[in-house]
Amino acid sequence: MSGIGGTSAVIIGASGGIGGAFEAALTEEGAFDVVHGFARSRAGAQYLDLLDEASIAAAAAHVANGPSPTLVIVATGLLHGDGHGPEKALRDLDSDWLAKVYAVNAIGPALVAKHFLPVMPKSGRTIFAALSARVGSIGDNRMGGWHGYRASKAALNMLVRNLAIEERRRNDRAVVVSLHPGTVDTALSRPFHGNVQAGRLFDPERAALQLLDVIEALNVSDSGKQLDFEGNEVPF
Repeated sequence: MSGIGGTSAVIIGASGGIGGAFEAALTEEGAFDVVHGFARSRAGAQYLDLLDEASIAAAAAHVANGPSPTLVIVATGLLHGDGHGPEKALRDLDSDWLAKVYAVNAIGPALVAKHFLPVMPKSGRTIFAALSARVGSIGDNRMGGWHGYRASKAALNMLVRNLAIEERRRNDRAVVVSLHPGTVDTALSRPFHGNVQAGRLFDPERAALQLLDVIEALNVSDSGKQLDFEGNEVPF
């Protein structure tokens, strides 16, 4: 991933499997003067909770002190927890759980964009990327189920399209995308590994490097799209 002197990269969700791999890879490559890693489990200036907009604003203000961020990656997601898993049928729907899934998977990344896009440069190539999922594709949905996760990721994809249109007016070289990393060996996917085809379960380091290659190849014409780990467009 090539960078420009006097720039920074931002990873939201740096304590997670893929987020931590992004942070490690970008730090090792040394293409950015500063790599900021934010997470709910971190303290001080590195603390950020997607459910707490004040913490998102504080993190963005910290980054705004410079150097300017030209890459922001939101590497967060919620599929199961608190005794809930992805819903297999309508009878499994729970309003509180649905609200939390939407809060983490769609509202949180949107609030990150609200506070971080304005501190990114107004000219030159910039990338804002949020991890989505192929199962959030409406056009590619042939199995149903997983209602909250699918719907929240579909909402994220729509928000990304909206953000791309608005950010283009501020910086005509900005790229805003959602990315499908494939099935990655993290706590999010671990209960479902039995359904993964042989050779299609990626370790976080490989997933991060694959997505960084995709990011490296992004063009302005890709803004507003969802791309998978091979750089192919995923239909909305």
